[in-house]
Formats: sequence, C-alpha cells, structure tokens
Amino acid sequence: MSPLTITVRDADTGPVMRVTGDLDFDTAPQLRQSVDALTLAPGELLVLDLGGLEFCDSSGISALITAHNRASAAQASMALAAVPDNITRVLGIVGLDQVFARHDPGPPGR
Repeated sequence: MSPLTITVRDADTGPVMRVTGDLDFDTAPQLRQSVDALTLAPGELLVLDLGGLEFCDSSGISALITAHNRASAAQASMALAAVPDNITRVLGIVGLDQVFARHDPGPPGR
C-alpha cells in the first residue's frame, strides 16, 4: 500500500493537483479536503494529474466525482491527465470516461 500524496501547483489555466499513491477508502477524504481547500474561479480548469496513482477503489472514484462536482459548482471545469491504464479501464467500465474530460498539456515549453 502506497501513501497518498497530493501536491498542488498553479498553471495559467488553473490549479494542477498531482495525485500519487493509493486512492482508497482510507485516503479519499484527503483528496476531498485538498479539493475543498482550493479557490476555483469561474472558467478555470482544475487538472488532476493521476500519473502517479497506483490504485483507486470505489471510494477513490467517488472522490474524483466529488472533485468534478466541486469544479462545476464553482463554474469551473475539471480534467484528468496522465491517467494510468488500470484507472482508464475502471472509468470506462462505470461510464465515467464520458464524464471526465482528458487533459493533454502538450510538450514542454509550449
């Protein structure tokens, strides 16, 4: 089991949260609290970089939905970046691949 680590940085389009480790029943509240602590402005894009996410259970999926809803309530949007194959598969099975936008930041220096 890998501990959940969340780091936040600002980008031109809005906050970027890098989520690494295991997102599960024990750690999902940590993601919810981190998203709640953000100040999202209308029109901003919240990007959740999941490139370091090793595991995600149903509680983790629920936390991702909560983040999406929080962004929508702030009239912002949310996208997932660097989603691992195993998480992509789960999102597809439950139909959330149609809900979560994908963000490709493009090559460095762009």
